[in-house]
Amino acid sequence: MSYRHPTLLTSLLALALGCADEAAQPAATITLVEGTCRVTNAAMAPDSLPNIDCSADFQALGSAPVDASLPGARSVKVVYDTFDSTLYFQNSARFQIHHQFISTHLSGSGRPVVPALAAFNTTEYFRPDRRFLLGAVTYYEGPRVWALELSPYDTASGAMITTLFNAVKTHAFFGPALAFHPTSEAVAASAAAATGVRQVTTNDIYARIDYQPLTLARGIGRLRFATAANLASLHLSYEDIVVTDEAPNDISVVRGLITQTFQTPLSHVNVLSQNRRTPNMGLRGAMTNTRLRALENKIVELNVGALQWTVREVSTAEAEAFWATTRPTPVTLPALDLTVTALTDIGQVTSEPTAPQTLRDAIRTAVRAFGGKAAQYSVLTRTDGVPIRPAFAIPMFYYDQFMRSNGLYDRIDALLADATFRSNPATRETRLAELRAAMMAAPVDQTFQTALRAKIDAALPTGDIRFRTSTNSEDLDGFPCSGCYDSHTGHRADWNDVLDAIRETYSTLWSFRAFEERSYYGIDHRALGMALLVHNNFPDEEANGVAVTANPFDAAGIDPAFYVNVQQGGDVEVVAPPPGVSSDQFLHYFYQPGQPVTYLARSSLVRQGATVLTALQVRELGTALDAIHRRFSAAYGPASGNTGWYAMDVEFKFDDDGSGATPRLFIKQARPYPGRGM
Repeated sequence: MSYRHPTLLTSLLALALGCADEAAQPAATITLVEGTCRVTNAAMAPDSLPNIDCSADFQALGSAPVDASLPGARSVKVVYDTFDSTLYFQNSARFQIHHQFISTHLSGSGRPVVPALAAFNTTEYFRPDRRFLLGAVTYYEGPRVWALELSPYDTASGAMITTLFNAVKTHAFFGPALAFHPTSEAVAASAAAATGVRQVTTNDIYARIDYQPLTLARGIGRLRFATAANLASLHLSYEDIVVTDEAPNDISVVRGLITQTFQTPLSHVNVLSQNRRTPNMGLRGAMTNTRLRALENKIVELNVGALQWTVREVSTAEAEAFWATTRPTPVTLPALDLTVTALTDIGQVTSEPTAPQTLRDAIRTAVRAFGGKAAQYSVLTRTDGVPIRPAFAIPMFYYDQFMRSNGLYDRIDALLADATFRSNPATRETRLAELRAAMMAAPVDQTFQTALRAKIDAALPTGDIRFRTSTNSEDLDGFPCSGCYDSHTGHRADWNDVLDAIRETYSTLWSFRAFEERSYYGIDHRALGMALLVHNNFPDEEANGVAVTANPFDAAGIDPAFYVNVQQGGDVEVVAPPPGVSSDQFLHYFYQPGQPVTYLARSSLVRQGATVLTALQVRELGTALDAIHRRFSAAYGPASGNTGWYAMDVEFKFDDDGSGATPRLFIKQARPYPGRGM
């Protein structure tokens, strides 16, 4: 647990917690009077101070931002010892967690002995008879807010909050501007009982932030402006950096992205930016920003940092050198296994590994015949606590048969040999559209159709049929290709519609964006294969969402949590919402007592104050996410020897199957999460 400041919680997002005190005077309007500084050399700063009398002392004790959540945020941890009613401003750069400082300076020698970390966490964050009141003062530079914050899972009472707030307020030069910032729903409920404590909400802070760093990186490209609605008509290239009004649902390979509206970290475009290691940021007023407009259509360097962004014009020579040195190492796709012809129940797509084979080995073997999505879905069938739909898989063999028997491979070879196709993006887009049209008109093998009808009738006797892409060119090391390909549904009462759904799903391998993505990564287009994961469609689900099984705002792993985006119904995807539509976004502290939830944003499709999921549904989801995180650790996480940051990216639904009963959880997909950026 070992709490550190919750700056990371107020992250990157369109937040909607609502104001706790609309009349609260913003710090920017309060004149602060600084006193005499105690620290003359920041490198020699003491372990703590009893007072903070100037900005320099605050900076000397403060910890630097640990992520890209809110730029300009700096935090100093505070400790109030009820043993002698003494307040300490802790050197938070030297002591990352409260326990480190307290066990060093406030244990023994006439004081009660401080227990080990586990026991300390149990008492000092959750028990009413705790000795210490623990928090942090964070200064948010952009909105000029001084905020006292508790751990989101701290159960401090309103009286405790009042005591700590008043102690900090009277021992710091920023006291007149200090406000209490609730970091979770539970803390906000406790703070409602605090007396004389001015409060500021996450929404208040967010509303005054202009810059949202998402993927921290450096890119060089030609700066181009376009609305999100017009992006599809542009032929963007890996030599472009794009400024747009709304976060687009998709974008071809570019060297950087700036959106005027802020994004969710799990949006397709941010995941793509992380995959590509290209800078991505939100900037209010970006379309009219004078710094950017002055460089329109010029070649620039864009740096997206945790605290600030920079842009400057560069020469063509510098750009070409950058492009040459940063182009990805060519990715080799797993070779197709075309010997598997059986329409296979999903549980049999993979098998449990026996030494020396590992779970990762079992998945890699299955990918060659059934693709990544089906392979990982198969593992879920043998994971306790993970509810999934019955399914089967159509192996790669039938895609290869379809392409070969209809002469489509020959057509692709002719395109790849055409110099104009290779050099002209407009020609590529036109020719690829013609290829997809030819695929839609091509016949499907009759023997395969007969076998498929029988399999659907046996395995999925009712409901429409969803055909989901599962390729050898997704979720790979070096080429995750998030959202490259699209799935489609066939109405079982219309067999031609079922066949069209298969053909349309196959054809998404040859979309312009997917083709450009593969080309950028040096992938041999001839090496592609697509299997299909087949299950019943979710016709009218009550909620759909995406989750990450670790806290993406916490690289150090000190504050473990699940990060969840969820939206009401199934018509609006959380990863690709229409402009102006927000989803519920929250951190679920599943491993903490009481499993508190911190809402970072609220759905615009539910009534004010409501949430998409009930508390019981959040608990049900958390149980499944925990099971998935543990299960795939043997393939991608610590159990596989990975000592870096590990999480699974999980798609889920809540659906009542049309029965009107309480909607049930279904897991749709689990794959390795690409990471947090640079």
